Amino acid sequence: MNSAYYIFLVLLILWLLYTQRRNLWMLRQLRSRKPKEKIEMKALAERFIEKEVILYTFNGNQITGFIREVTDGALLVETGGTPEAVNLDFVVRIREYPRKKNGKKKSVVLD
Repeated sequence: MNSAYYIFLVLLILWLLYTQRRNLWMLRQLRSRKPKEKIEMKALAERFIEKEVILYTFNGNQITGFIREVTDGALLVETGGTPEAVNLDFVVRIREYPRKKNGKKKSVVLD
């Protein structure tokens, strides 16, 4: 067998272990949240209704759109004209879309 084959197998195993460890970390974070924190996040999300926001999730994804509705466990976000439900437990941060002085949207958002 070729040595590149063995290197590929080792990298594949390391990648699988890394993703499994990251998923376990996310589960631990969700279990450690208290019900009070969920209520606070819902109250904070209600401030952003009808505003264009950037939602940050546990796994690093960003969702850009307008918050249309906030319920006990989910947000209804309109992205590109289509509604999307986002689980409120996975939302880490909500940020209003940044704008320039003249009111136009910034083309690059750095975090």
